[in-house]
Order: sequence, then structure tokens, then C-alpha cells
Amino acid sequence: MQNLRSQGWFGKNDRDGFSHRSWMKNQGWPSNLFDGRPVIGICNTWSELNPCNAHFRELADSVKRGVWEAGGFPLEFPVMSLGESQLRPTAMLFRNLASMDVEESIRGNPMDGVVLLMGCDKTTPSLLMGAASCDLPTIGLSGGPMLNGKFRGKELGSGTSVWKMAEEVAAGTMPLCEFLDAESSMNRSKGHCMTMGTASTMASMVEALGMSLPGNAAIPAVDARRSTLAQMTGRRIVEMVREDLRISKIITRAALENAIFNNAAIGGSSNAVIHLLALARRLRVPLSLDDWDRLGSALPCLVDLQPSGQHLMEDFFYAGGVPVVLRELGEAGVLNREALTANGHSIWDNVAQAECWNREVIRPFAQPFKAHAGIAVVRGNIAPNGAVIKPSAASEHLLRHRGTALARQRR
Repeated sequence: MQNLRSQGWFGKNDRDGFSHRSWMKNQGWPSNLFDGRPVIGICNTWSELNPCNAHFRELADSVKRGVWEAGGFPLEFPVMSLGESQLRPTAMLFRNLASMDVEESIRGNPMDGVVLLMGCDKTTPSLLMGAASCDLPTIGLSGGPMLNGKFRGKELGSGTSVWKMAEEVAAGTMPLCEFLDAESSMNRSKGHCMTMGTASTMASMVEALGMSLPGNAAIPAVDARRSTLAQMTGRRIVEMVREDLRISKIITRAALENAIFNNAAIGGSSNAVIHLLALARRLRVPLSLDDWDRLGSALPCLVDLQPSGQHLMEDFFYAGGVPVVLRELGEAGVLNREALTANGHSIWDNVAQAECWNREVIRPFAQPFKAHAGIAVVRGNIAPNGAVIKPSAASEHLLRHRGTALARQRR
């Protein structure tokens, strides 16, 4: 029989074993659940104060179904939920705090494997970072993007269109009443931002890292296939425990490089830089800002999504999603094909047969949406340690500029 970590709590016939089992039984769990089956922790960032993750109770129930089916014992636990849309002054201020919450919750409790439920911008890196420090068998499940915003015959992108409309109101070209009417039309379903902002970027990075099942990034939150993926994720984590497939075996240098390649190809957020570097350090895998520049800055952007382009995540899903992007990279020789993923197969095995259903959304590598559009690292006397820019979303006149640099005077 496999020597499971949870048996250090539940497998002893002494005072401590009695206590651990007895306390759990006050929830109505029968004795046979402590018989040595894998205990799966479901790390849930559900919160009604975090709209991106407010549907995670339902998602957790789907994961539990899969765990039960595979012979595991699912136990859900909460951790700090970082909602970028409500939390002041910024969710980034609390990313490391949330990762500590995740790490200590996993380390201190009787679980053999972990499913990470994540959606809004900083929940994804914080959960990955905390779990990486514990190095148990772990798999990620994103909450999925909202449906496309629709308003008076036009598509609205969350976190993007509001800026344009606010400027139009200020300029007097859009009535305030029309601006307010657009509120319910922009964010019209459960899920995180449907633009290629940080939430969608990090969901895509999870898939490119191999930390989820294929297709994780783009399935809309309200699509039934998101619930199906959750159930399959629950099944898979039990198998990962039996295989002892730990997070350190998946997030390797090769996987981190694949994430950098993918970020360039999707026109991903510049926030991915700081999150991926932090994750690499948790696993003691060498990765630097220079690696981002060397590996990704010259790569093309293949995906025509806001804010770099015009389409949204729902369109990206229908076009084929991240698997198509990874196949394009692999066929161009820009992918570490043998990198292991959470389903036990290589990244190339997962995407080699992926088909694109809309070339207006996902372009071929040889005919990209934008060339040389990966994250670029710039240095100078203002930023001696380096700064980053996302060329795919920058106005062209910003990419080359000559002017006077003004330093803020200290009082």
C-alpha cells in the first residue's frame, strides 16, 4: 500500500489517530474514509467580494465528484481571495500574504494532493507559489473567463472598453446615461476578465506550464465544459497522488520557458513577468528578467485579442485556445516538446493534433498578428535594474520616443 502523507494523521491507532479521526467524524464522515485512500485538498479562493471567483463553490462541487469517482477523499478549504476589481489599494500588495496562507494551509493539514481553484489576477500566482513550496501532487483549475460583453451592437472587453468609454464621456461624445447602461452589458456572466489581461494570461500560463488539463485557460466560466473539466481534474489529482507526480516534476526550466514563449504568442500581460519569476524562485529554478528578453522579446504575437487586438476570450476558446497556440510554437521549433504535464503526457502529446477553427483570432506562426511582440526588457538610468513593456498592446508612437526625462523633486 502507498505510504500516504495523510496517514500520519488518520492511520494511527493511538491517541493522536483517535483524535484526528474523531474530530473529522463530527461532520458525519464514516470510518471507511480513513482507510488509506488519498485525501485531496481543494484550495478554494471563493469570495463574494471577488466577483471573478464568486462561482467557485459550484466548481468545487464538480471537482469533488471527480475525486469521489477516482476513490479519493475530497476536503475543501478556504484561502485568502484577491479580487483586483474591489480590493484596495491593489491586490498585488497581498499576493505574497495569500501565498503564505496557501502554503501553511497545505503544509499543516492532512492532504496528499491539491487542486488549486484560481481565477482573478493574483489568485493564480499566489496559489501556485504557495503550493510549489510544499511540493505535493498538485493541479490547477481556472474559473474561466466571462462571456463577451455586448452593448448596442458592439463588443465590450472588461478592463479595456471602460477606459475608452470614460474618455468619450469626458469628451462629451458619449452620454452619461449610455455609459451607465453599459455596466450590465460588459460583465454579463460569471467569470474573470474576458480580455487578455492578467487573469486570462495567468490561466494561459498555467496551461502552458503543464499545471492543468489541456483546454483549461479559455473555456468560458458558464460553459458546461468548464464543469466537465473540473470533474476530470478531480479524477486526475487522485491518479497524480498514486503516481507521486509532484509540482516540482512539472514546473521545470523547460516548462517555464514554454510559459514565456506562450506569453509572447498570446499577447499576455506584463504582470506575468513578476509572477513567473517569483514562482521559479519558490522551486529554486534559475530564471531571470534577461531570460524573458532573450527567449520571448523577438517572438510574434499570434492571437488577435484585446487589448492588443479586437477579439475576446470567448472567441479564443471557439478558435481552439491555448492548445492551438502551443502547436504553432511547437511546429515552429519554439517549444520544449518533452516537458511533462499534469495529465502525465508531454506538452507536445497534448497539443500535436490541436486544430484552429478561426484564423482571424489565432494566426499562423508564419503570418502573425504582430511580429516581434513579446515582452521586451528595457534598461537605462531611470530603470537600472530593468523595466518591461508589452509591445503588442502599445501604441506604435510609444515604441520609439525622444524627450526630456524629468525627475520628481523630493520635498
